[in-house]
Amino acid sequence: MVKLTKIYTRSGDDGTTGLGSGARVLKTSVRVEAYGSVDEANAFLGVAIVACEQQAAQGGADDVLGSIVSTLKRCQNDLFDVGADLCTPIEKDEQAGARLRVIAPQTKALERDIDTLNARLGALTSFVLPGGSTGAAALHVARAQARRAERGIVALLQVEADATNPETVRYVNRLSDLLFVMARVANSDGADDVLWEPGQSQGQGKSPGAND
Repeated sequence: MVKLTKIYTRSGDDGTTGLGSGARVLKTSVRVEAYGSVDEANAFLGVAIVACEQQAAQGGADDVLGSIVSTLKRCQNDLFDVGADLCTPIEKDEQAGARLRVIAPQTKALERDIDTLNARLGALTSFVLPGGSTGAAALHVARAQARRAERGIVALLQVEADATNPETVRYVNRLSDLLFVMARVANSDGADDVLWEPGQSQGQGKSPGAND
């Protein structure tokens, strides 16, 4: 059980932070960057939840948006698991269950969510630009941040593979896929998606700053 009685400790004023193992590392370390990016992704999930709730209240497809909100809340809890996992390096000869680690069923749950929502959507004929409804726009921001977190975990695995759970990167990868599908569903099942038009602005006059 987590119990916080004091918010500031001054222990990080020297530029270090404590890992779950008790070791102290620089706040610029690749491990801190990895779980920090996961924390940022979690914050953007919170924004997406509020945006989807507001969209539903304004007359959106409230049933499916309500389902999306429920799933996002579960994912927020999972992301805390991811952060706790990354914050605590795997020790040599660590016994199964000794530490909180992300497990394959959590990733599989995301795959089931993707398949269920994707069944509502038609095939894409172009890449999708972030936008459309407020809920979709917020979900796209969360998706982009999840991709950033994924890259951070991959970077950590490159330098500390033995001390890092590879299921964390699989989970965040599927999460970003899920957020993309959710964004399309929030755009009236893709009907309101904003599609990329390659080279749309090319040849439409001078580029900004061009000489007369």
